[in-house]
Amino acid sequence: CQMATYPNAPQATDTTTATRSNGLAVAGLVCGIVGLLLFNIVLGPLAIIFGGIAFSRAKRGAPHRTMSLWAIGLGIVDLVILVVLLVAASHNGGSLYFHAG
Repeated sequence: CQMATYPNAPQATDTTTATRSNGLAVAGLVCGIVGLLLFNIVLGPLAIIFGGIAFSRAKRGAPHRTMSLWAIGLGIVDLVILVVLLVAASHNGGSLYFHAG
């Protein structure tokens, strides 16, 4: 006894191949971008952590691998900016305002 097949019938899909989202890549990228302007002491490390987790998920098939790499890179840039600001403040008596003269 053969089963009849219908050409336009939806086929059963395997749930393991369903597309998984990688929201941590998006979160890391947003943290990295906002951290360039505000709160880089908090958002820089968060961008690196979220980007790292998202990258490990991307290696296992999740989307947004490039976005996770950008999140890691922007998180590092955030921390570099923080260090530059701290060094500038330490050379100016704890103030980021430069004194003329």
